[in-house]
Amino acid sequence: MEKTTNNKMSKLALWLLKDSTFPFLVGIACAALFAGTHMYVTHGIGAFNEIFVVQMLDEGLQGGDFVAAAGFATGFLIARVLEGPLVGLLDIGGSLMTGVGIGIPAVLLSTGINAPVENFSLSLITGAAIGLIIGGIIIIIRKIMPQGISAAGTGIMMGAGNATGRFLGPLIILSSINYNVPAGIGAITGAAIFYKMDRHISGGAIIGAMVVAGIAQAFM
Repeated sequence: MEKTTNNKMSKLALWLLKDSTFPFLVGIACAALFAGTHMYVTHGIGAFNEIFVVQMLDEGLQGGDFVAAAGFATGFLIARVLEGPLVGLLDIGGSLMTGVGIGIPAVLLSTGINAPVENFSLSLITGAAIGLIIGGIIIIIRKIMPQGISAAGTGIMMGAGNATGRFLGPLIILSSINYNVPAGIGAITGAAIFYKMDRHISGGAIIGAMVVAGIAQAFM
């Protein structure tokens, strides 16, 4: 019995490691992300992304201008898809969460194509199809790239993206202050603690705002 189980696990591992499996895995991830955006658009909760990126989409939903969300997020998607085959990895945050979860829905909404975003079943199908296409493109590029080619500027691109995340702390603090006073106080306190601990202040600002605003809400 144990030997049969091990054989099945080995077959599953081999299947997961095949190039042909990659598009299906990306399709599953994109289906979940696109459906999460559907939940946010229809119910106000569920988007899988950073606060400032979701805020871009939210501004489009309120004012009808999706240029910021579509341009920023779609640009991320294109850059990461081109980067993936070169560095051997796919940045889920930039390509899928930002690009597929926010960029493509913003483009669809800006052109009046609302059904894939507003219908849950259709959002799953749309996300899966997008994921299959992205995964297929990455594998095709990977196959046609000459062996041993240098990643060149893609390593710098990844480092720059990670470095810019350090400067989101002040934006999060300002957004928290704009939301309400307890959230602002919590964000400032959390950012100060994380700064003292030599950590990125954005994480401290988010945690502080959530904790203090939650406590204040409980007593209101």
